[in-house]
Amino acid sequence: MRLRIATYNIHRGVGRDGTENVERVAAVLRQINGDIVALQEVSSRPAETGDVLAYLAAAAHMQPIEGFTLSAAGAHYGNALLTTLPVSAVRRIDISVPGREPRGVIEAIFTVDGQAIIVWATHLGLGIRERHLQIGKLLKIIHAADVDVRILLGDFNEWLSWSRPLRALHRWFITSRTFAGSPATFPARKPLLRLDRIWVRPARRLVALRAHSTELSRIASDHLPLVAEILLDNV
Repeated sequence: MRLRIATYNIHRGVGRDGTENVERVAAVLRQINGDIVALQEVSSRPAETGDVLAYLAAAAHMQPIEGFTLSAAGAHYGNALLTTLPVSAVRRIDISVPGREPRGVIEAIFTVDGQAIIVWATHLGLGIRERHLQIGKLLKIIHAADVDVRILLGDFNEWLSWSRPLRALHRWFITSRTFAGSPATFPARKPLLRLDRIWVRPARRLVALRAHSTELSRIASDHLPLVAEILLDNV
């Protein structure tokens, strides 16, 4: 059995044309047709524009899991997961660094074909030291999990593929495919940077990794979605 996993920084629904249009984001999600999709920079103002996360989930025929890190005056901002799979458990983990924007991780556990799968979805900070501390926290969380398949994904804000924090994750997930070979996703129009990442352990479960580049995805956000195919069969 295969699962399609994706991570997508939707830039608050603001496209490259400067227009906020979550309908375009929803259409991109339908193009991806994923089983699990991590979203970053979800901005929801229910009193003004409605519940954006609920809208995206309904439009993509998926279940939402919120992981907002900022809330004020009825508005919410941060991470989310969308999934078509039954969820066994959810935990929200704070990995914020004092003095910086709050950051978090959504941890979700799924059971598929008798295999336990854990997913960590996150969006790391802009500072080098901040990301180093956050990845240290992530590694402790990952090490503690006892499941068949581990998946870490999100926007890691790392501009350099050989940066120390990424090397630490690479050493643990033990695969060059998700490290040096990860496609560029930013900026969406002509991607140059590999800010968005998907890691899988065991590494052999990852059988394909691509940037989802279409006419629509190149304008709907400043990031392209990153899409992975995960093989769950015993190989």
